Amino acid sequence: MTRSMLRPGWLVLAALVAGVTLVFGSSYGFAQEHSTKAVEVLEPADYRMNDYRSPVPKTLKGARVVNSEEAAQLVKVGGALLIDVYPQAPKPPGLPANAIWRTPKHNSIKGAVWLPNVGYGKLAAGPETYFKSNLERLTRGAKDKALIFFCLRDCWMSWNAAKRALSWSYTNVIWFPDGADGWQGLGNELVGVTPEAGF
Repeated sequence: MTRSMLRPGWLVLAALVAGVTLVFGSSYGFAQEHSTKAVEVLEPADYRMNDYRSPVPKTLKGARVVNSEEAAQLVKVGGALLIDVYPQAPKPPGLPANAIWRTPKHNSIKGAVWLPNVGYGKLAAGPETYFKSNLERLTRGAKDKALIFFCLRDCWMSWNAAKRALSWSYTNVIWFPDGADGWQGLGNELVGVTPEAGF
């Protein structure tokens, strides 16, 4: 590493990337580590507010929970909307003019729409509007449209996003807790995706 790479701008980027990697791992190929031990997690009454990469409950009140095989069958039949809520760090404000920001690449299930940063326990006005308006657009206002929410295995963000959709009166909410990891486990490939408009 050269001295020029240790300028403040590079330190900011390095710290940001390191922080995102520690919480979610690299988005390339979903090579994140997660718990392999069976842990019984009770469904909370409210949204998960922290430790988003940790064991999740087996249930989500009001939603249908599917495993990888069931999710694959739903995709095969068609009609359901796949919604990936994997987060993406926005460009940090105040970067030096000479700092280079490269948006991290993200791979997902073919045919899925990517709505990043809508799975946090508490959403600011901007992300909440982005989430809500995209659901309305993608479903064309049909509250009974089948919506399959996913992220990665052991990722509370898909649980939170599905719960929030239920709070907005969507009646056919499906939670796919194994997400992209489970999809790959069936031998399926992931493809590059970009966020839906408005992010």
